[in-house]
Amino acid sequence: MPELLIELFSEEIPARMQAKAAADLQKLVTNGLVEAGLTYAGAKAFATPRRLTLVVSDVLAASAPVREERKGPRADAPDKAIDGFLRATGLSRDQLESRETKKGDVLFAVIERPWRPAAEIVAEVLEETVRTFPWPKSMRWGSGTLRWVRPLHRILCLLRTEEGAEVVPVSIDGIAASDVTEGHRFLSKGTLKVTGFDDYEAKLKRAHVVLDPQARADHIRADAENAAFAQGLEVVEDSGLLREVAGLVEWPVVLMGEIGEDFLSLPPEVLQTSMREHQKFFSVKDAKSGQIVRFVTVANTETADHGATILAGNQKVLAARLADAKFFWENDLRIAKAGMQPWRDSLTNVTFHRELGSQAARIDRIAALARGIADQIGTDPDQSALAAELAKADLSSEMVYEFPELQGVMGRYYIAEAGHPQEVADVARDHYAPLGPTDDVPTAPLSVAVALADKLDTLTGFWAIDEKPTGSKDPYALRRAALGVIRIVLENDLRLPLDPLFDAQLVRQKASLVNPIAEEEVEDLLREIANHGVFGAAFRAVRDARTGSPSDGFLSLEDQVPDKSIDLLAFFHDRLKVYLRDRDIPHDVIDACLAMDGNDDLRLLVNRAEALAQTLKTENGENLLQGFKRANNILSQAEEADGVEYSYGADIKFAEDPAEKALFEALDAADATIQPALKAEDFGTAMAAMAGLRPQVDAFFEAVQVNSDNQVLRRNRLNLLSRIRTVCLQVADLTQISG
Repeated sequence: MPELLIELFSEEIPARMQAKAAADLQKLVTNGLVEAGLTYAGAKAFATPRRLTLVVSDVLAASAPVREERKGPRADAPDKAIDGFLRATGLSRDQLESRETKKGDVLFAVIERPWRPAAEIVAEVLEETVRTFPWPKSMRWGSGTLRWVRPLHRILCLLRTEEGAEVVPVSIDGIAASDVTEGHRFLSKGTLKVTGFDDYEAKLKRAHVVLDPQARADHIRADAENAAFAQGLEVVEDSGLLREVAGLVEWPVVLMGEIGEDFLSLPPEVLQTSMREHQKFFSVKDAKSGQIVRFVTVANTETADHGATILAGNQKVLAARLADAKFFWENDLRIAKAGMQPWRDSLTNVTFHRELGSQAARIDRIAALARGIADQIGTDPDQSALAAELAKADLSSEMVYEFPELQGVMGRYYIAEAGHPQEVADVARDHYAPLGPTDDVPTAPLSVAVALADKLDTLTGFWAIDEKPTGSKDPYALRRAALGVIRIVLENDLRLPLDPLFDAQLVRQKASLVNPIAEEEVEDLLREIANHGVFGAAFRAVRDARTGSPSDGFLSLEDQVPDKSIDLLAFFHDRLKVYLRDRDIPHDVIDACLAMDGNDDLRLLVNRAEALAQTLKTENGENLLQGFKRANNILSQAEEADGVEYSYGADIKFAEDPAEKALFEALDAADATIQPALKAEDFGTAMAAMAGLRPQVDAFFEAVQVNSDNQVLRRNRLNLLSRIRTVCLQVADLTQISG
């Protein structure tokens, strides 16, 4: 069966676009072939700076003839409906058939397509692909109409069979397909005539082009590591830069250069960032000290002097770049050693959000919340507040202005230079974490307090102004912030009820949005929230205690804060379900635990959910769930029919059947275990005791008729079912469990 080879040869394609462009080429061409009736066995796409290549193996030599029937509108339908059907089928009115059906005469279209050779189909598909290619940015080049990311010079399109290779007859914007390509821009001369993919790949390699981007990346990595190892050094891992550099060269030549002695004292993060961002250099470090001491660059050509001239030019440009970085570093150090106050003051003029005020105001809120969190997680409140006040000071530094990705990293250096303890300095770097689902979370108590305060302030702020995520839109990364809070709390095993923190920070946010609210009213309310842990009780305590009438702004908080706090907690619960999905905890199990008290304590909630999920995986647990549902259904129906609640009064003296008596005794024994276990939050033990009721519950339903004609027995048995329900519902709301 034929092999299809396509190459689109152009000027240099931006490295960031190459991987997606190769995938798009494969998808568009193969989908087009299949839609036209040409199936295939396999396909693979490649990209270099100057070419996109696709090879499709075992393509059908021709499409099969097709006969298709389409049902249309009724024969007496309006003309517009019939005209639309004609346009969709490409037929005329006299080519339609009218057939009698149960709904009257209906029009049918019979579409017959004869077989078509593969070359004809490939030509159509390729032209459509090239003309509609989804480049992020494209433009017209020259006088043609074709839009492409860079000027397109050649199209190679071959169908190879056992008899030989055939050039597919297609011409796009004056560029006719051929069996010719070109090698490396500098290391190869002339054109290359190819007969198929194997021949194409081999001739490109001889012409100094490595077609596979992964092979180029592997070559760069191996040569760089070998060069570093030879000098007792290590290459700093940077997978993103490796992918980018592999997209900049067709024939990678790895060269190692030196960094000027004057710049070796710069922080390694500064050296690495400057070299990566400005010159696409890999950093090479001393494994013992961690200091960056060399760099690796990747040339796209071989030279007679083995890259000496290239290295000399790169080192000259690097020295100029690092001179700027050194200037920023030395200027920043002077301000840092003086206490960083100018940076902190300047943040009053930096807007965080037009409705949420400046960065300085936000930092004040974060510091206040960090102080409260520190009290609950057992770290120093004053140190936590200080760390929060300093953590974002580097946003005003020259280095972070030049390299925004170094925020926090530079703050750690500057805070230490200002004379603060290292654990305070570390907060600047760590409080942004985690930025992604696989990032490590902060573990140092001060960093945990400030990281939580930072993320909770962001969330409550945008909730206060009703800027919540909607659908797939989340411009302020609030889902990421909530997941960060969840991970920090759970991975540090923190017992930290969130509801009082939401209330407190929403009060601070609203106080800045709603005027007038006296500062003393806000402070009184925050103090009472800290004491009560419940907004409503705290609000009433402050309102009742004040001698004068509270301000209108203060009174409005009672209407605004609780609803937003409840809504934000529901948002966290949704994020928690996503997080726990990978832990094999079903949504309905989480819902059963959310119905219990303390559902704002994430650690408590997850402990309960994990124990319930584990119990329900056992045979006893599964059967007990069915017994509970049966008991609950019978009881609920009886309560609705009788208009009373059967929740008290089950007495063993009215039990007649041995199975009934055994269930009384089992419930008493289980309750003796469950109550202390729940008090100790030992949900595993409590649920094991609950699952242990399974034999007695099963025996009861097999032996006893609950709805007895004897009303005394009936009431007693319904109250006994109520005991089953009560015991089971102490652990979780099992009515939420499906199945």
